[in-house]
Amino acid sequence: MKRSQIKRRPLADTVLASLEPEGSDYRELDGNGLYLQVRKNGSKSWNLRYKRPTGNWAWMGLGPFPRVSGKAARKEAQRLNAMAADGIDLRVYKESVQEQHLFETAAEDWYQSKLVAGRSPGTTEQMRRYLDSDILPVIGKKTLGAVTRADCTKIQEGLEKRGAHNVAKKTRSWINQIFSRAIAQGKCELNPASELRHIAAEAPKTTHYPHLLEPDLPDFLQALRGSNSRVISRTAVWMVLRTASRPGMVRLAEWSEFDLDEALWSIPADKMKMRRDHLVPLSRQSVDDLRRLHEITGRSRWVFPGNGPKNPTLSENTINKVIAMVGYKGKLVGHGSRHTASTLLREHGWHKDLVEAQLAHKEHGIAGIYNQAAYLSKRRKMMQWYSDYLDALECGMNDELLNIFNGRVIGMGASVVEI
Repeated sequence: MKRSQIKRRPLADTVLASLEPEGSDYRELDGNGLYLQVRKNGSKSWNLRYKRPTGNWAWMGLGPFPRVSGKAARKEAQRLNAMAADGIDLRVYKESVQEQHLFETAAEDWYQSKLVAGRSPGTTEQMRRYLDSDILPVIGKKTLGAVTRADCTKIQEGLEKRGAHNVAKKTRSWINQIFSRAIAQGKCELNPASELRHIAAEAPKTTHYPHLLEPDLPDFLQALRGSNSRVISRTAVWMVLRTASRPGMVRLAEWSEFDLDEALWSIPADKMKMRRDHLVPLSRQSVDDLRRLHEITGRSRWVFPGNGPKNPTLSENTINKVIAMVGYKGKLVGHGSRHTASTLLREHGWHKDLVEAQLAHKEHGIAGIYNQAAYLSKRRKMMQWYSDYLDALECGMNDELLNIFNGRVIGMGASVVEI
């Protein structure tokens, strides 16, 4: 439809949809200072002409058509005209609103809600890291309404190109949550990240974390013993090995969680993946390591402190770096030691339920709570056996000692070998 054919205002919906572009951009009055701008490429958007307190006339964009309908544009124009009539400078107002509705502001609001909700420190630490490194640098300074699907796709594809498919999935979910929260708060209308899963690259098939089997352990344990890494970092690796705990739990361990006299580590539910308190029996070797470490870090809240306020604990990569520096890069990672422990304990006859309880794998219902406590004394024996066995492997165990170790493990009633 040619604009010369317009017969009435405000413009009917059929007119808005059918107005044709011309050789140059033009604006067509809808009424009360509201115009529909039609660009020569065919795109359309709403503009409001208003008078500033200085007496100068100015333009304000109200969004693209048809995303912003004629009815919605007129309602917003009426609101803004009333503000201008009261002496409010709409340019200053718009800038303040845009500042409030920046993506980075909405992201921070979402992140703080996760902290208040009690998400585990490991999870919120990861959220913070990828917000700062991958999400905010791309869209942080944009207003919520200006973030496009292409922007969100760029973030997802950037992570996928690095092979970080799991992180890409998480960040996609986080951006979705940020926009959903902002929509509920009335800060924006659309979620440009809502359908990204449909174009996500297929992740490689899941593989186990790199881990060692029993024949590989003697050389590794000897190499670790000779490591020249810092004592804090080395002790963290030994803690991961001897307790079969997740590296994140070890890194975030606090001295208040330990009773060294009782040889017990009590991890609160808000730190656990399964949101349930977890008791970790400590072997004699682990208690000795922790007592020595307490002389170094005992004044800190953290058992394994990092460097400075930005790194209150050891970094996520420190444990893996210690392992790599003794020649086992690509052969073992901290999390893989859980697979090593699970395999070795089961191969030597320790009951599945004891192993699963030690690994803090999910067990449903009342049984999960009951078994956590009921198995503690038996897990004490099992994990002392495990630490002793690792020491024996490190020292080079002969056939006679191997037979003693293997002969004394009798299911859930297994006892500790005294050497």
